[in-house]
Amino acid sequence: MTPRSPKVTRVYQNHLLDSTRWDGFTPRDDDIVVATPYKSGTTWMQLIVQALLTGGEPTASIDEVSPWLDMRMSPIDEVIGKLEAQSHRRSIKTHLPLDGLRFFPELKYIVVSRDARDVFMSLWNHYSNYTPDFYERLNGKPGRVGNPLPVCPGDIREFWRGWITTGWFDWETEGFPFWSNMRHVQSWWDYRHLPNILFVHFNDLLSDLEGEILHVARFLDIEVPEEVLPRVVDSVTFSTVKQNAESIWPGRENSFRGGAQTFFHKGTNSRWKTVLTESDLKLYEAAVARELSVECATWLEHGRGGSEAE
Repeated sequence: MTPRSPKVTRVYQNHLLDSTRWDGFTPRDDDIVVATPYKSGTTWMQLIVQALLTGGEPTASIDEVSPWLDMRMSPIDEVIGKLEAQSHRRSIKTHLPLDGLRFFPELKYIVVSRDARDVFMSLWNHYSNYTPDFYERLNGKPGRVGNPLPVCPGDIREFWRGWITTGWFDWETEGFPFWSNMRHVQSWWDYRHLPNILFVHFNDLLSDLEGEILHVARFLDIEVPEEVLPRVVDSVTFSTVKQNAESIWPGRENSFRGGAQTFFHKGTNSRWKTVLTESDLKLYEAAVARELSVECATWLEHGRGGSEAE
């Protein structure tokens, strides 16, 4: 049975993650946590939250205003110090499954989800464009626990077979060489009944951006004046984000070939249909059966609106 409130039962530490960095975090009652699996609309939701907090005014570097706390590359004292210095309502990013994250009942958590096959296609663009410098900085960073991040395979389907069948941590069965995707979602889905957890789906953001922004605003108790709403929506459309990529995510040329323009790639779904074969999709179906409840699997494939965006 699922415990009444989430508890930390796992420690996540690898080349990118360190869940113990949350030990030094002091919450404020109105903090917002954007809690997602990777490549599921994390930055998009961070920008939506910031747009709601600022009325659609331009956002500085998203890493500065909404840091990824469990990412081990930046000194934790610096990250905590910057958060403590913020006087406005704060937003923090995490990629941790809920069994590895300190949970605070007074905070608001937004969990953005996406079909695992679409996650994979976005992750392929992400991982396959890492620069040699990024591998060196990531794997050479002191304090790494476990093996280094391997170089991305040259073949997309080779990457798929490893990602969908193998876990990085002993308790995972998919997500290699990062961490779980499906299991991550299920860990949050089990607590979706809690009033401070909101699930948002990538499909619904694509099909009804304004409606989903208002949905998030209501959850966060943010009133959006009618005259401000168009500015908020326009500030987070894919075209606007792509146009402002370098200011939103500056200095990424050393990490990604093509920098921020590569990171903000297409913002679409269903590209997997021209890549994954029947045998590949059987591996997907087996992973769904292993890791997801029927309800969670349905959510991931369709979202709240029940449609599939192209």
